[in-house]
Amino acid sequence: MMSEQYFTGKPTSESRPVDCEFEYRGHLLRFTTDAGVFSKGELDSGTRILLKALPENVHGRVLDLGCGWGPVGVSINKTFPETDVVMSDVNERALALSQANCKRNGTKAQCVLSDGLDSVEGMFDVIITNPPIRAGKQVIYRMFAQSAGKLNADGELYIVIRKQQGAESAIKYLKTLFDAVDTIEKSGGFWIIRCRGGKPYEV
Repeated sequence: MMSEQYFTGKPTSESRPVDCEFEYRGHLLRFTTDAGVFSKGELDSGTRILLKALPENVHGRVLDLGCGWGPVGVSINKTFPETDVVMSDVNERALALSQANCKRNGTKAQCVLSDGLDSVEGMFDVIITNPPIRAGKQVIYRMFAQSAGKLNADGELYIVIRKQQGAESAIKYLKTLFDAVDTIEKSGGFWIIRCRGGKPYEV
């Protein structure tokens, strides 16, 4: 029997909260994680590398796409308190954790229950995602295409993806959506991809 996937809308696995903490750019951040949500009990390697690779200054309206229990959105708003952060996930338990973790760390964000960007409103200066690879290429490529249409003119999309989980083919697809696609970091098998100049999303 397969274990329940973290991109399930309504997890049925028994709630077993576990705390974790990590430091980001001088801020000690504490989180509650849980079963049925990606990376229970610790910050996963991909997200850690992604956070480290982000610019020295993040500004404007920021979307943490597929936020899980909230490490990216909370880290960004704690470090750059002037940012307007939106955190979205299809997983109801993940979104509830994100809301609680914002409060716990003294940060603020709008938390939106959304399949991809379907229920996310407005445009963004920065979109950051550790995409749910196990959901399949069709799901994550749709997230990429939707993101392209949700960025302001000078906006940027940051993605972490493992080479062995399709980074190279993802880059080929991203080049059909964006004017500029660059790999800005490679570490531990993970690639950090930055995309600029997004094209409107067509259903």
